Amino acid sequence: MSTTPTLYLVIAATAVIFLTLMAFARRYKRCPSDRILVVYGKIAGGRRPGMSARCTHGGAAFIWPLLQDYAFLDLKPLAIDIKLEGALSLQNIRVNTPSTFTVGISTEPGVMENAAERLLGMDMKQIAELARDLIFGQMRVVLATMPIEEINADRDKLIENISAGVEVELKKVGLRLINVNIQDITDESGYIEALGKDAAARAINEAKVKVAEKERDGAVGAANAERDRRVQVASAGATAVEGENLAAITVAQSNAARRQQVAEAERQAAAAELVKHAQALEESYKAEEAAERQRAQREQATQNANVIVPAEIRKREVEILAEAEAERVRRTRKGEGDGLRTVMEAEAEGLKAILTRKAEGFDRIVAAARGVPELASLLLVTEQLPKLVEEQVKAISNLKIDKVTVWEGGRAGDAAGGGKTATADFISGLIGALPPLHELTRNVGVKLPEYLGRADRGDGPKGDAGGEGGEEPAASPPHAEGES
Repeated sequence: MSTTPTLYLVIAATAVIFLTLMAFARRYKRCPSDRILVVYGKIAGGRRPGMSARCTHGGAAFIWPLLQDYAFLDLKPLAIDIKLEGALSLQNIRVNTPSTFTVGISTEPGVMENAAERLLGMDMKQIAELARDLIFGQMRVVLATMPIEEINADRDKLIENISAGVEVELKKVGLRLINVNIQDITDESGYIEALGKDAAARAINEAKVKVAEKERDGAVGAANAERDRRVQVASAGATAVEGENLAAITVAQSNAARRQQVAEAERQAAAAELVKHAQALEESYKAEEAAERQRAQREQATQNANVIVPAEIRKREVEILAEAEAERVRRTRKGEGDGLRTVMEAEAEGLKAILTRKAEGFDRIVAAARGVPELASLLLVTEQLPKLVEEQVKAISNLKIDKVTVWEGGRAGDAAGGGKTATADFISGLIGALPPLHELTRNVGVKLPEYLGRADRGDGPKGDAGGEGGEEPAASPPHAEGES
């Protein structure tokens, strides 16, 4: 609760300071270049004692509230037409002097204060009327001190006297004279016109005298000139011939020198043209050579870009593809080798296991045969005997016999003598076509026991065919034919 009044006081103090600054800012006045700032009221530190106003041209000034105020004086020039008529000259001749004066408020220190004291509050029209009255009076004074001849003849002096007299009076009210333009000067009595006619007549007479003198001088001069002409013509005739001869010689020499110089100049020009032409050709050849080199470089770059770069790209592509194909083949072969090695290792492991099992089985067979190798072999052959018989059966299993016709004509004494018949020979031959079991086992180093039987071929030992004391087999039957 205690901070609220303090806050209000701060805000009020800020507002007061802000308003004060705004008021001071509004009272600070700047003076334009085409005006004079006039500060009036309580003026301290003026240029002179008792000064009622302070004038500023350019810059700025602070206007104290309640104590001072300000106003502006316009510096625009005023054109004032002065139609002065009937002004008395030094000879009491009335003259008319129309003129145009250009005046304005002065910016000179000391004169500005006069303008502030006497012109402040007046408009431009009133200031022009005041200046016109002052100029009228001073022009009459100046014309009264000058003779009419001087007024008419010496315009510069007239303007100088008028400016000097008018400037003093204008400064008293704070004005300055900028320009004076005097128009045509006339008088009521025609004195200036008479002066003009007198001057004109005198000038005409003087001109006539001068013309006569010039004509006289012209006639005398003409006679003298004629005389001199004849003398000079005769002399000139003689001199002319001599001069013509000398001139001819000089002309000839000049022509020779001219021709020589022309020839030399032409020679130098031709040489210079040849040199310049050679230089131009040399520069052209150099430029063409440089252009050809640039074109060759460009063509080389084009060929590099069109041939070598694609070839390098294709070469790199082929190398990459070959490397990829080699890598693929290498990896494929490696994979195949790894697979084959794995298969072979697996087969080897399997074969090793089989052989190991077989070896263990053989060891058990040998152990079961009580250490007798022949008995162990017999057991193994006995185990494989069904397969051997199966192989023997397969030898004739595919033999197709549709029909067998046998004509048997026995010989005398065959039946009585115990000889084989033709049918027995056929059956014996058919059985003989089978692979002999004992021979098969003998090839593997196993001898079958005798109780498994024997079926010897006809070319075996005699005692093996029909037992002990057997005879030769009988001759073939007269006719035996098989059809299928």
